[in-house]
Amino acid sequence: MFSLEELFCHVDDFCQVFEPLWQRQLLSHHLKTRQRARSLSLSEVMTILIGFHQSHYRTFKHYYVHHVCQYWKQAFPTLVSYNRFVEWTPSCLFPLCCYLKRCFGRCTGISFIDATSLSVCHNRRIWQHKVCKDTAARGKTSVGWFYGFKLHLVVNECGELLNLTLTPGNTDDREPAFDLLTGLWGKVCADKGYVSKQLAKQLLDAFNIEFFAKPRRNMKNQLVRLTDKLLSRKRSIIETIIDQLKNISQIEHSRHRSPVNCWVNILCGLIAYCHQPKKPSLHMEWELPPAA
Repeated sequence: MFSLEELFCHVDDFCQVFEPLWQRQLLSHHLKTRQRARSLSLSEVMTILIGFHQSHYRTFKHYYVHHVCQYWKQAFPTLVSYNRFVEWTPSCLFPLCCYLKRCFGRCTGISFIDATSLSVCHNRRIWQHKVCKDTAARGKTSVGWFYGFKLHLVVNECGELLNLTLTPGNTDDREPAFDLLTGLWGKVCADKGYVSKQLAKQLLDAFNIEFFAKPRRNMKNQLVRLTDKLLSRKRSIIETIIDQLKNISQIEHSRHRSPVNCWVNILCGLIAYCHQPKKPSLHMEWELPPAA
């Protein structure tokens, strides 16, 4: 059950520490500027943005006008108009990035990596799309072509996010894998899009990570450990997480009006999933042998 008070306490505790540090790091142009305080604090704006992805509303405008302004008026007594709130949304991009990093789980020795497409428009409207034309790209997945971004995720067997990155749609899945797995340990399971002897050797030499991917159909049969084969059958957990991110947290839609708001929407959806009380998880009834 979604708890507004619990969410706000988590976000506000983070902002109490983050905002002073952030203000000290900002560059100054040595000119006098008007520093008028907003009627809503940073933690309140972030809470409302994240709360949208934990609600049943499909559009942010209906959520803000018909839910926030009506039922959360006592919690946020200084609410502003919808247009003013949308103008404040881009200023939350960097704080949301830092807060998402804080919501990551811990590595348990069993990890899964995968990538999914985030379309920003229909394929028929690619040549008309202007919002993300400088950052998005046309790519191809197992289900066909798309135009947008790729979200690369690393999760553990408890369903917690360990690391992620967002790239243009034409990025190879193996390209950001090394950076994503930096600092992890144990075994990492991937699909056939990550097959690479060079990548597996680099991860083993650098971090002592046992990286194995599902072989392609045209590859020769190889001997595989029983534990690795069993883990490859459990790789559906990350597919379930991606499905929840798209259909429950709503990180993918084609109604964006600016690239920054698009990224804010993705970040808030990921944070909303991290606050989800019940996540997809594997109940491991057997133990993996210690890494050599």
